[in-house]
Amino acid sequence: MSTRRTYEARMNANEPNEPTPAETPDVEGAYPRLTDAQIAVFESCGKRRRVAAGDLLFREGEPTDGFFVVLSGLVGIVEGYGADDERVVSVHGPGRFLGELGLLEGQVTFLTAVVLEAGEMLEVRRGELAKTLSREPEVGDLILRAYLNRRALLLGQGTGFRIIGSEHSPDTRRLLAFAARNRLPHHWIDPEREPRAEALLRGVGVSVEQTPVVLWGRANVLRNPSNAQLAEAIGLRSPTPRAVGDLLIVGAGPAGLAAAVYGASEGLRPTVLDQTATGGQAGTSSRIENYLGFPAGISGEQLAERAVIQAIRFGARVNVPAAALALEPREDGHYAVRLDDGGEITARAVVVATGARYRRLEVPGARAFEGLGIHYAATAWEARQCGSDQAMVVGGGNSAGQAAVFLARTAGRVFLVVRGDELGKDMSRYLVDRVEADRRIEVLLRHEVRAVTGERELEAAVVEDRRTGSTRTIPVAALFVFIGARPGTEWAAGVLALDGHGAVLTGRDAEAAACAAPERWRHLDRAPMVLETSYPGVFAVGDARSGSIKRVASAVGEGAMSIRLVHEYLREVGAPASAA
Repeated sequence: MSTRRTYEARMNANEPNEPTPAETPDVEGAYPRLTDAQIAVFESCGKRRRVAAGDLLFREGEPTDGFFVVLSGLVGIVEGYGADDERVVSVHGPGRFLGELGLLEGQVTFLTAVVLEAGEMLEVRRGELAKTLSREPEVGDLILRAYLNRRALLLGQGTGFRIIGSEHSPDTRRLLAFAARNRLPHHWIDPEREPRAEALLRGVGVSVEQTPVVLWGRANVLRNPSNAQLAEAIGLRSPTPRAVGDLLIVGAGPAGLAAAVYGASEGLRPTVLDQTATGGQAGTSSRIENYLGFPAGISGEQLAERAVIQAIRFGARVNVPAAALALEPREDGHYAVRLDDGGEITARAVVVATGARYRRLEVPGARAFEGLGIHYAATAWEARQCGSDQAMVVGGGNSAGQAAVFLARTAGRVFLVVRGDELGKDMSRYLVDRVEADRRIEVLLRHEVRAVTGERELEAAVVEDRRTGSTRTIPVAALFVFIGARPGTEWAAGVLALDGHGAVLTGRDAEAAACAAPERWRHLDRAPMVLETSYPGVFAVGDARSGSIKRVASAVGEGAMSIRLVHEYLREVGAPASAA
């Protein structure tokens, strides 16, 4: 396909009376206009560039290193560039800047920028942009807010790459869940429901039987990619070096991301791995209202996105998906972490931040409907799958309460199934008040789910009253499960000392295991530090740690504190903190 789109010729020849597209209004701060003084900030590190109508500044599905400020002319942001159903998403004139969150995170672009009217652009390379944003915090805040709002708009509009596949395909559901958990702009097209799907597939030489596929425009096609392959295509995952220097952080929940931000800001340049998505359990929360500094609350997705940008801006490397399979101490004092792709990474110090995973619902029929009505997260994506039908939430903690309140905004009715005798036992008071005040939520205390039923998708749940033994079948389109969690530490079992629940022992709790292997500690002549495990230089934080407080704020605090201890350990063993 040509790299120039003949918009000018099309307007002049085929559609001579076609009016010039109007500039898109600033929506919720997503499209601010830079002042002359703010543009001057980028003049010192950018390069002016003349452009003609039809020029492409960046193209969907491809990486870009350019930050563009429109000095004159008009630029259209296009979805499905080159395809029969392409559409202009937004239009920008002088003073506007282009791009979205992916530019800061090193991702490919999800849309195409096409020059609609000739003019002049100011182009700044991504490396120079990062330096400028650090030097000029006011401008940096403006751009970051705009990019976060643009990503939210793209997600809400269902704009971005297209996933074409049946909702009954496990691989389709896997790709949709991965895109949703990683906050990637995408649009789902089900061949069984949308007539245009067949034409789209035919245009790229794919049959319905070969779906799912991921499609950008008309040229980029991924046939049933693995999560790792999709991540590599998008830029979430890059080749991981065998050695990362001082620090490897396993897990990208609040604790791991806090360790990454503080570690990177203090010269360690850590590498962060996560097997699913950044944000951990917190990333699946619709709204966190008791986190310091956010009186109106913040969604887990937004909190994770901001933390990732902070970490990357300071120099951390974040790789998703990358699952740790084993931890291996080496004779030279380094630690190796074996990965699911067959590779391994070594580092002088390791922070274990693999969090916890929600326990699965083990009742007849449940496994068959996972991803087809049964969910272990309650984000906007899962809410869209439920629509206005009835939903059920299982659990009595904060996650269940947040999910019930969130889903009640759109679902016809929400049933909250709680095994215990009262809501206030494990749920914060403010959430109890919200749940009890919402007439769309029906609380079923002392109840348990005993079975789920349906044909091709979830249709109903059978609940039992624990007091009387009577059962009731409730029609629901979606069931959200928050029934406790187990630490994600299987990969470190057999090496690190764990408690009876599988959480990592640290500090005084790890002393007995440390004393049983004095050769590991003899050169340090001390017991484990407060977050240190049974191996020196390996620290555990957040929900993976035994005795941790299950709150986002405490996880962030432990992640930050672990960096102070990592520095102390590196000084002890004579390893200066340096970039890898």
